[in-house]
Amino acid sequence: MHRNIQRVGAVILGIIFLSSIPFPAHGEEFYKGKIITFIVGYSAGGAFDTYTRLIARHFTKHAPGNPTTIVQNMTGAGGMIAANHLYHRAKPDGLTIGAWAAPLVLQHILGNEAAQFDGRNFGWVGVPSPYDTVCTFNTASGIKTPQDWFASKRPLKISSIGPGTSTSDIPKILKVAVGFPLDVVEGYKGGADARLAVESGEVDGYCGSWQTVKAPWRAAFQSGKILPVLQATLKSHPDLKDTPLAINYANSGEGRLLLRVADYAHGAQFPYSVSPGTPQERLQVLQNAFMETLRDPELLAEAKKSQLEIGPTDGPTTAKNLASLYELDAGVIAKLKEILVPKQK
Repeated sequence: MHRNIQRVGAVILGIIFLSSIPFPAHGEEFYKGKIITFIVGYSAGGAFDTYTRLIARHFTKHAPGNPTTIVQNMTGAGGMIAANHLYHRAKPDGLTIGAWAAPLVLQHILGNEAAQFDGRNFGWVGVPSPYDTVCTFNTASGIKTPQDWFASKRPLKISSIGPGTSTSDIPKILKVAVGFPLDVVEGYKGGADARLAVESGEVDGYCGSWQTVKAPWRAAFQSGKILPVLQATLKSHPDLKDTPLAINYANSGEGRLLLRVADYAHGAQFPYSVSPGTPQERLQVLQNAFMETLRDPELLAEAKKSQLEIGPTDGPTTAKNLASLYELDAGVIAKLKEILVPKQK
């Protein structure tokens, strides 16, 4: 009898001890009263910034606990500063979500030392929209068709944010795969700045997402001041049926392969991610809230009004797609490295 009482007492003490251990809160409970910070690796007014501010406005309704959301811009190195910050400095607590260009993962694969991360280790939240790259030119350039571009007596200046974005990678690949005369002018802090350079005549053109240029440049397109000349995707966008596809001008089988890889790597241009080591249950909460946010009728109405396309890809699919880039053939990687990785000075 005495031993039984001792055993019962030991069990009770054990329960009390275990209950005193501060186990981490479940994902759904954790976010109540918290602040989620969206870090955008590019300047205000650009594509990432525009989509992120739209998502952040509606995200709190769909995240359990209704956390507050804020958006911060962390510009520099074509989004690399933000990506490295998320990987090394942001706490892996699920309270910081990064928005930076997916092809920066390709820069890591190609050996760019500035990419101080492994894309397979991020927690991928999802992608809000498709990304169809189109090269556009101002009227001062005199370029109205691909044939005009081929015939140009000088390299056309293309404004770019930096390596690892379509604004840089796509024109560099077009130069090799198709043979267009061009020079990439890098260093703009975001898409808005790069487009402004086209409008002002500082450069001739810009290769970026149709989803993000058709709204801010709507008046310029309608007036003919800015012209869509070439699609760098494999399939034509419904808005651009009369704009030729770059792959039809590829100068070799290798050229066509490079354009296919570019389309795949840049098709998920707008991913959202969290730091490595973020608890899985919190990542799942964010992934679910992300997809619910992008189905929100109020968000969809606002996006339609702003001419922003919504077509989300969930987090697990995004993770799988980006991880597959690490399986590229060694020969393809070597060629892409030659084209896309900045040369050491």
